Amino acid sequence: MTINHRLQKLREAMRAHHIDAYLIPSSDPHQSEYVAEHWASRQWISGFTGSAGLAIVTPQHAGLWTDSRYWLQAAAELRDTAWVLHRQEGDALPEHITWLQANLPPGSTLGIDGALFSVGQWRFLRKQLQKYSIEIADKFDLIAEIRPDRPALPAGMIFEYDRQFAGENRADKLRRVREQMRAQAADFHLVTTLDDIAWTLNLRGADIPFNPLIISYLIIGLEMSWLFIQPEKVPDEIKRALNEDGVVVQPYEQITSFLQQVTAPVLIDDHSVNLQLYRAIPEAWRLQGETIPIRLKAVKNATEIAQLRTAMCKDGVALLRFFRWLEQALTEAPVTEYEAGRQLNAFRQAQGDYFGESFSAIVGYNSNGAIVHYRPDEQDSAVIQTQGILLLDSGGQYLQGTTDITRTVALGPPDTEQQLHYTLVLKGHIALAMARFPAGTTGVQLDTLARQFLWQQGLNFGHGTGHGVGFFLCVHEPPQGFTSNPAHQRSRTALQPGMLTSNEPGFYQTGAYGIRIENLVLCVPASETVYGAFLQFETLSLFPIDTQLIDRSLLTDAERQWLNDYHQKVLQNLSPYLNAAELAWLQTRCAAI
Repeated sequence: MTINHRLQKLREAMRAHHIDAYLIPSSDPHQSEYVAEHWASRQWISGFTGSAGLAIVTPQHAGLWTDSRYWLQAAAELRDTAWVLHRQEGDALPEHITWLQANLPPGSTLGIDGALFSVGQWRFLRKQLQKYSIEIADKFDLIAEIRPDRPALPAGMIFEYDRQFAGENRADKLRRVREQMRAQAADFHLVTTLDDIAWTLNLRGADIPFNPLIISYLIIGLEMSWLFIQPEKVPDEIKRALNEDGVVVQPYEQITSFLQQVTAPVLIDDHSVNLQLYRAIPEAWRLQGETIPIRLKAVKNATEIAQLRTAMCKDGVALLRFFRWLEQALTEAPVTEYEAGRQLNAFRQAQGDYFGESFSAIVGYNSNGAIVHYRPDEQDSAVIQTQGILLLDSGGQYLQGTTDITRTVALGPPDTEQQLHYTLVLKGHIALAMARFPAGTTGVQLDTLARQFLWQQGLNFGHGTGHGVGFFLCVHEPPQGFTSNPAHQRSRTALQPGMLTSNEPGFYQTGAYGIRIENLVLCVPASETVYGAFLQFETLSLFPIDTQLIDRSLLTDAERQWLNDYHQKVLQNLSPYLNAAELAWLQTRCAAI
């Protein structure tokens, strides 16, 4: 079916169920950022392939709401369809709810699939719409009714994640979770987020694009635990190992009936547990809290940190070989953005212990670099030439950890404006990388450091400055990060030693070029003072920052020293893995300025 035909079929289903509007989010029942094809309903109905956004359909209107990272992409993908793009100005503003309030008359019914909304999302939506006498019907999966070829759930096998990488065994992680359960008087803890399940049980899989996760639910009891998963996905040896640790494998679809029978307090997180499961738990036994593994896994242990250093070396070598390949290839013929992304993935694959990309590589040449989450298409990809600016944001999933790095490089002589914008971004990146701050400092306090130089010129960027990063898990991992939005979880979370976060300020000149410089930074102790403990960041990513684009007159001595020291670190760490020609190339790019 075409996009418009799908829309027609959805409206027919809405009429049959007496629904005046239908809301389709981007999530799955686990509130995942990336979802299996089975749940990619918003993408299927609209054609918009970005990872964030929601769709609302009424008999007269089909609207797609997404934030500034995706405006250009969404406009292109919705072209020639009946869909209308609504530009969401802030990631905490319920602009789609305002639209519903203004466009649905009192007495209207909004349809949703309650399995795709967290309890917190549903409560907020209900509260806002009740003011306008708009009801919510929350048991309608209309996409299932109109999509006859809906993909089945992924059926790939799961695998154990060895302690030599994880640094802690499953039994010890369960013990730490149970300690916190007892402190909160919980007999059971329902964990629905896939990365928290994978971390807790030291299990991995390939059910979700770019993330080594398994579709499952986990209930942790004080003595036993239950993993709800398609049983055929669990090899016998893993099932035996799980049983030895008191974890019983149950069919995925039996989670609801299990919850209906509990007779003791169940700790649930309203921000992640979906409405369908929430209603299955007897009201008397619902205990509100936060998913316990979230903060445990955010603090990387000594083994994970040591493994990450290996992953960063692998990633740096892959990037070096990619850029050397690109420079040589461009002397012979132009290269498409799509081909560049494929080649980079191949260089990472050659490093070994590689599981795949941590997200779809953003290879943005010139104006495409201004599309913050641009993804080159094989059939419609810009041709890279020996001029202009290339923005490359990419990452890999290695057994030794997850990487995410962005470099913006000049492929020809840059002009004065490009150098100014690049240097302002670089100064912000360095300011955050050099920050020292008291324990208890949060992401919103540090975010300003990265924006200050752009702000002084009346410039800004529309995305957060950084996000937490998982360890062979999700590249975007809560709870910490850097953002100017005070309502976001990243803003409110205090940085702790062991947290791994991205440092990625940028600037985007629509129709011309994009600039972003990103490294992953590890929070580490700095010093003890009369004012308490102070923290700082150690930059872990290892690849040179392009110096061609720098207006050196704008750098302070301290900024220049940081850049030179960073380049010496890159050279020292990558040199053992390089041949003579590669080393000479790296020495040139790491030369002091």
